[in-house]
Amino acid sequence: MKIFINDKPLDILGPEELNPQRSFECIYDAPGDLPTSKGFHDDVLIKEPSKDIVIKLLYLLRTRKLKDLDSITLVAKDKTALKSFIKSRYAIIKAAGGIVTKEDKVLFIFRLGKWDFPKGKFEKKESAAECAKREVEEECNVKVKIGPPIAKTWHTYTQNRKSILKKTYWFAMECIADEKMKPQNEEGIQEVKWLSHQEAKIALVNSYPSMRHLFKQFLKLKPKVLQTS
Repeated sequence: MKIFINDKPLDILGPEELNPQRSFECIYDAPGDLPTSKGFHDDVLIKEPSKDIVIKLLYLLRTRKLKDLDSITLVAKDKTALKSFIKSRYAIIKAAGGIVTKEDKVLFIFRLGKWDFPKGKFEKKESAAECAKREVEEECNVKVKIGPPIAKTWHTYTQNRKSILKKTYWFAMECIADEKMKPQNEEGIQEVKWLSHQEAKIALVNSYPSMRHLFKQFLKLKPKVLQTS
């Protein structure tokens, strides 16, 4: 499980999932207290964190920019309990969206000063696939054919002083009609655009880390998409 908190990735793993080839600049084994923010830089590994350490860590990630930090990995024998405890610190909202292709191009939206992929919250009794298709079609005014699931992303934000954890289900999609394509302005979308390989790479620089992570997962599923001729 990977959660993006303040755009920093927090990985939650069991011991068997930790890649032995991966290196970490900062390693803490069952620490009694959380290091100062200066002790967090590059890639950080924390083994068997206590609940108190997790609470302090989530607060640190939420309130500090931590410019020198690349990632944090938590490893626990009881990964399920650790995941459940972290989730319990947030109100969870579910959403769904899609990465839409048309031949060798991918559909992007521009909202809040960043390039993004269309998505939105569940309505009552909707499945993840139904929500993803509806939101993409509403936000971009296109018609799509839904394909296989890509991944689930998790990211946090604060709304009305409440900490929110959003779980988003993502699907690969194919465009079947885009003659009336336009942005859904009432949702704050300023532009909807098909982007080529080079344009997509540039757009993803001005996007969210979670969306760059998602796009990498998409390319594993659809390796021929956006290949340069």
